[in-house]
Amino acid sequence: MPIHIAEPPRPIMPALTGVLETALYVADLARARDFYRRVLGFELLLEDHRLCALAVAGRQVLLLFRAGTATRPNETPGGTIPPHDGQGQLHLALAVPAEALSQWEQRLADEGVALESRVHAARGGTSLYFRDPDGHLLELATPGIWRVY
Repeated sequence: MPIHIAEPPRPIMPALTGVLETALYVADLARARDFYRRVLGFELLLEDHRLCALAVAGRQVLLLFRAGTATRPNETPGGTIPPHDGQGQLHLALAVPAEALSQWEQRLADEGVALESRVHAARGGTSLYFRDPDGHLLELATPGIWRVY
């Protein structure tokens, strides 16, 4: 008869409600801002010489940083934001309803954005892949991609 070893109890985790901000690093801040606002309809929240904050679906924030400008601590009236950076072609997936996928495909075509790939997940979801002006891989994903989505 196999011996089962009891797992230690898991600690109670404090509440966590989602991902609030995601950052991409871009060569031309104005070009990137215009792409995300024009093609994806993101609302401008804040902009200065080093970053642009865009509202995503009224719940999340996409931060676009001019490449190299976030590598030093940023002093704000409320405290210091530690440095960060990213390089290369990063990836960002955006959730879309299944019934809106064909509309998004048409919107990308209308905006002259090349569709790089379409993938059908085993769970039933579909993803459209395309690139922003900095070469970052963007994905529009319908439910069924992950167990949690």
